[in-house]
Amino acid sequence: MSDVPESQPHESTGTAEPDGTGPDPSPPTVNVKRSVAVAGAMFLMAMSAAGPGFISQTGTFTARYGASFAAAIVASVLIDLAIQLNVWRVVGLSGLRAQDLANRVVPWSGHVLAFLVVVGGLVFGIGNISAAGLGLQDATGLDLRLGAVISAILAILVFNYRALEGTIDRAVIVLGVLKIALIAIVAVITAPPVGEAALRTVAPVGLDFLPVLTLIGGTVGGYITYAGAHRLIESGTTGPENLRTITRGSINGILVTGVLRVLLFLGILGAVAAGAQLSKTDPAGSAFEFALGPIGLHLFGVVLWTAGMTSTIGASFTSASFLRTLSSAVDRRFNLTISAFIALCTIAFLVIGKAPSSLLVFAGAFNGLILPFGLGLLLWIAWRRRDLLAGIRQPVWLLIIGVTAFAFTVYAGIESIAAIPAIFG
Repeated sequence: MSDVPESQPHESTGTAEPDGTGPDPSPPTVNVKRSVAVAGAMFLMAMSAAGPGFISQTGTFTARYGASFAAAIVASVLIDLAIQLNVWRVVGLSGLRAQDLANRVVPWSGHVLAFLVVVGGLVFGIGNISAAGLGLQDATGLDLRLGAVISAILAILVFNYRALEGTIDRAVIVLGVLKIALIAIVAVITAPPVGEAALRTVAPVGLDFLPVLTLIGGTVGGYITYAGAHRLIESGTTGPENLRTITRGSINGILVTGVLRVLLFLGILGAVAAGAQLSKTDPAGSAFEFALGPIGLHLFGVVLWTAGMTSTIGASFTSASFLRTLSSAVDRRFNLTISAFIALCTIAFLVIGKAPSSLLVFAGAFNGLILPFGLGLLLWIAWRRRDLLAGIRQPVWLLIIGVTAFAFTVYAGIESIAAIPAIFG
């Protein structure tokens, strides 16, 4: 079995430049498929990076720090940008998944990375499916467990419905757009103090370093780092001829993530500034209820459900993709593996009865530790192993911001573990 997936066939009408600035040689039909695939990868990464955990964190920290939390939001987006630009470029140019690249430079390191990502994905998967169930409960009044089961069935159908090509891409795009639209409505209605938020972005008052640390592990750590890039592998959007598309996709994905994070923060900030007393157990939901009345809680249920669904899709797909080239059985039954992953997370949730906060805290901290391990390997490849990247050199500026982000993630991973008792104890 080859490690490198076959790229989509295309007819050359020009010569693509190694830096990705040359003309796109693909015919229109391939361009359309590629556009959907890249948009799907972009939204898969973006929605995974702003899942149920991020929504809860944003509500909690905005209520605590007010407008100054804007600095943490912006910092997290900038760090995400530095990481994803490097990860997408390295994975996309090589045409190899992260675990295969890791094994090429340090034997068995890819197996270790795969194990860490899958364990983190399983733990977060329980939280994601419980969030989807809770979202349906808030939106429709369904029983929590029944909502989780229905959501799991829908997620499994996404990976097994073959009547529509590219179902996973279209599903995350539709869910992502719906999520952004509902959050934008609240951001407009609450009329947040945008000017103060902009000022506190560069001059925060009373903001601890802790919120930035927790956001990093929960929004770009673990499987989230590789969700979009591995989706590119599945679509065949790899190699030097697709470098411009790969780079544009990573940038646009972070922009979508940034817009979503900022809108959610502003919506909650507007409620806090207007005097809302946010619930400690559901701060984001209470902000929606404050802005829109009783219907606001139902709409928040839809937001939470879309977040749970997109994160469930992202976690299950990415975790299975890490096992795909390590096991021929997984490769032959990829969709079945994804379905089994979703089912396992759902059964675990039904047995536990809820997603314990301690488990989700552990998952966030664990993912924060995975991040520097995998990122460090990929940055080494970008610097020293051009033979794996079709001979293309990584721009120095990109390596610099990548190494800077890597250093921060090492510190953040250590500090987030040490800080768990202080936040949740």
